[in-house]
Formats: sequence, C-alpha cells, structure tokens
Amino acid sequence: MTNRPSSVTCVILHGSQIPSGRELLVETLESVMKMTYPDFTVVVVDNGSLDDSREVVKTRFPGVTLIENGRNLGFGGGNNVGISHALGRGAGWVFLLNDDVKVDPGLLGELMAAAAGDEKAGMLSPKIYFYSQPTKFWYAGGRVNYFTGIVSHRGLRQEDRGQYDRVEDTEYITGCAMLMRRELLETVGMFDPEYFPIYSEDADLSARSLRAGWRLLYVPGARMWHKVSASSGGGMSPFKTQLKVEHNFIFFRRYARWYHWLTIPWCIAGASALFLLKELLKGNFKVIIALIRGFARAIGRIFS
Repeated sequence: MTNRPSSVTCVILHGSQIPSGRELLVETLESVMKMTYPDFTVVVVDNGSLDDSREVVKTRFPGVTLIENGRNLGFGGGNNVGISHALGRGAGWVFLLNDDVKVDPGLLGELMAAAAGDEKAGMLSPKIYFYSQPTKFWYAGGRVNYFTGIVSHRGLRQEDRGQYDRVEDTEYITGCAMLMRRELLETVGMFDPEYFPIYSEDADLSARSLRAGWRLLYVPGARMWHKVSASSGGGMSPFKTQLKVEHNFIFFRRYARWYHWLTIPWCIAGASALFLLKELLKGNFKVIIALIRGFARAIGRIFS
C-alpha cells in the first residue's frame, strides 16, 4: 500500500462574453497554481470565449493544458469535455472550478484529506464566501426541499461565526467548486446536456450520485471566494430568471415523488408572487417577462 496522494485534475471552464473575463480567469489561475496539494494538474476549457483569454493562458500559464471547444457547449457540455479529458489521462479525481473565484492555498489538500479513508465519499465541496464580502457565506452546504421545489445554499449571506465548521453530508454540491471521484463519474455519468446552457445540472448530478449510494460532503476547512455571476455580467438577469425557472422544473419533475406535487405548486406560486412584486416595484419588467416565459416553457414540457 502506498501513501502517494491521488492525482487530481482541476478543470476550469471559461467562456466569457464580457470585457473583464480575461482578468477573472487570470486571478483564478494565479490562485489555483498556488495550491499546496502535491499532485494536481490544471486544464482550462475555453467554451467559445470572445476575448483573448486563450493567448493569455498559453503565454502566462505554460503548464496549463488548454482545450478549445470553438463554441459554447453550455456549462454542462463544456465541463464534460474537461472531465472526459481528465479521465482519459488517468485522473483519480476531477475538480471543477468556476473561472471567477479565488481559492485558499490549502483548499484542495483539505478536500482530499476529508475524502481519505472513505470510499463512499464521491463528491466534495468547500466553504464558499462572496468575494465582495469575504466573511459572508455564498455556500456552506446545499439543501433540496422536495416539498417546496427549492434548491438552496445553506448559510447564504450569513456572517461566518463558526456555525458551519463541521465536515457534513450535504444534499447538493454547487458546480462552482465540485471535487468528484473517478469511480463516481464512471458510475453515474457526467452532466446532463438537457440543462443547456446552464443551471440545475449540478443539482441533477448531486441527486443521481446520492441515489447511487455516494456521499456528498461539505468541507469547511477548504475555503474559496466567488465573484458571484461575474463571468455572465452579474445580477438577476432575464436570461438567468427564465433558465432557473425552466430547469428547476426539469429537476423536480425527475426527482420529486408524486406526493411532493401536492405542495410544490403552492410554494412556487407564493415565492413567485413575492418575486414578481419585488421586481415590479423596481421596474424590472424584462425580468418579470422572463419569469413568465420560464413558467410557460416549463408547463410546455408537461405536454411535450
């Protein structure tokens, strides 16, 4: 038996359509390359970016493997390219990271230490803070409520006072930072392309993994900071609103039991009414229209 650490391939998906996209990727790579875990490689999957990020990766990060998709395959499809590349080259673990994060040097080592000795720990995620508010949680584990039809981040916007400082099982791991065991990917597969271009594919993969008997772990000793939605321009855009509604419906249609649907419509209706009122007061009519379109497309799937 050897004590040699398991090999990890870090996959960073980049497909920025905004002017600052290159700077986001550079800061992410600079922090990732400082991680202290002794056996990892880095792959950047360029998902049809519109800036000069590819040349920057080639010149400033010569040790990083660059894969150019040539077009936008979506979050799931783009990451699947990187995952396939990593598995094809023998990676024991694949670590997906957003291109708009800053990681603590010890992050990967903490995640791998938590996985050591537990063959059922198939997917792990760190404690994630807002980059702009570095002591406030963006993610401290995930929840899936099948009675309300809501997937949520535990601790969202709470100040970190040590309340989530234990390694714990969790119901959902965000694709922002997702460490996956090779055997899990070989068992349950990769991201489902039906969630194109983005949203809910990470919840779907989490649900499949749990139902296949794998453990999902939240590891608070591993820390990182996320520039939330920076690579897509930020904010609750019409694009994001419509897709979140539609893809959330796909997810719960797949995994909720019949009795959950006795409460889901009422809970979604109440939450939507509050959201509509808030956006109406702000004058965000495009977001309101997007919400309605999302529901229309979701309902259309019932009869398709």
